[in-house]
Amino acid sequence: MEGIGNGGFELPGFRFHPTEEELVNFYLKKKLEGQQFSPDIIGTLDLYKHDPWELPGLSYLHGEREWFFFVPRDTKRAAPRRSRLTKSGYWKATGSDKLVRNKMFRCIGLRKNLVFYRGKSPTGEKTDWIMKEYRMPDFHPAYK
Repeated sequence: MEGIGNGGFELPGFRFHPTEEELVNFYLKKKLEGQQFSPDIIGTLDLYKHDPWELPGLSYLHGEREWFFFVPRDTKRAAPRRSRLTKSGYWKATGSDKLVRNKMFRCIGLRKNLVFYRGKSPTGEKTDWIMKEYRMPDFHPAYK
């Protein structure tokens, strides 16, 4: 994925603004089930190897103020909490997970809001960088 920023996905007038339901129930679900979708506009990236200001250049979607990536789970870590350290700081969760619901109000996913802090925890300096992390609920068959 490191070369994703080289080509990019550009169509005049195209804007990628999926709802939370579309992100979870279409893109994330298909990715976890190994299905392909076209156009391939969400790349896979080891997000924590990069600082947030590097992400725009790594996205398929140039010129946008939101970027979307699939981030593989770190299956080597035995700890229940994922390490969210980057080269220059860390992502810190704010609040508890929020339910993502479909039109019938069924829980189809979870969203975690994170803020980037520059420096080392717990004395890092809060920045304006915000990330929304979506995942399937533990009970979902695609969540393996």
